[in-house]
Amino acid sequence: MLSDDAAAPAGAETVAAAAPLTAAGVSHTDAQQGTTDAGEALRARIMQQAENQHDQADDAMRSAAEEAAVKKAAEEAAAQQRQAERKADAEAAAKKKKEREAREAKALAERRAKLAKSYALPTSSYTITSHFGVAGSMWSSGHHTGLDFAAPTGTPLKAVHTGTVKEAGWAGAYGYRTVLELSDGTEVWYCHQSSMNVSAGQKVSTGDVIGRVGATGNVTGPHLHMEVHTAGGSTVDPLAWLQSKGLNP
Repeated sequence: MLSDDAAAPAGAETVAAAAPLTAAGVSHTDAQQGTTDAGEALRARIMQQAENQHDQADDAMRSAAEEAAVKKAAEEAAAQQRQAERKADAEAAAKKKKEREAREAKALAERRAKLAKSYALPTSSYTITSHFGVAGSMWSSGHHTGLDFAAPTGTPLKAVHTGTVKEAGWAGAYGYRTVLELSDGTEVWYCHQSSMNVSAGQKVSTGDVIGRVGATGNVTGPHLHMEVHTAGGSTVDPLAWLQSKGLNP
């Protein structure tokens, strides 16, 4: 048994002195960093945490900015692609339209050329002196109902197309008139003739001479007054009608 005054084990005082009270709450990492005060250690950890959070926020912002930039670039690229596709489509459509119009124009020219072979102008060596629809007191209707081809008396008049002579004789103000009826019912009138080479009921072909230019009836000089009437009886512009057949008076 040892008394209270017995000496403590050797080295006990040395162990107690090596553990200062101020070391409470200081981590091994704090100690390595030279921080031995608990408050300073806590403050350092809080600052470090805040800095880490700030870095993380910066990283998140950078990542978001990069994603936004990538997204914007992708959208711009897509928009440019769509624009390029629309342009290409428009150019292709324009090309197709141009090609279609060229084909249609060629087909029309071919049809007119084919028609022109089966139609003929009513006379030659002429001058057109009055057009359809011209107003004036010279005509009983108040306007010109045909197309006038001025030419010397005796100039041959030709059948514009294959047809049948419906009438051939005197027609008052029209003078000597020949009415040529085509297969579709269209009537072509040849008026003011000096003489007629055909009679009613006779069939003629394109280019056949059916009469001669004259100045009979109500006229001021020798010419062919040509009228075109539809099967329904309407009077139409002879110039436009001839042009529709591929002819250009």
